[in-house]
Amino acid sequence: MDLADRIDAFRETLEEWLRGLYHGMISHPAYEKIEKEAEDAEDAFILACFPDAFGIPSPVSYYTAELLPYLEDEFEAWERRLWDRGTYLERKGQQYHF
Repeated sequence: MDLADRIDAFRETLEEWLRGLYHGMISHPAYEKIEKEAEDAEDAFILACFPDAFGIPSPVSYYTAELLPYLEDEFEAWERRLWDRGTYLERKGQQYHF
């Protein structure tokens, strides 16, 4: 192994390490925040459409029941997520406390 091969190997290792550092420090936390915000927006939409799933009477539920066939897969996951989570305020508070 000559000097040029060793330099190339070092350069590849350094590039891989720097990509991992960038992903760990910058891009991954950004993806997590975006995913949480999208999840919160989806939760708010479904809760506004189907409040009777949690015992909140609403006249809107009669009209939004037509959406159930389209949201069937997401509805179960949403319901499980909402029951597992402590409170909405607790979830929002986690954004400001690292």
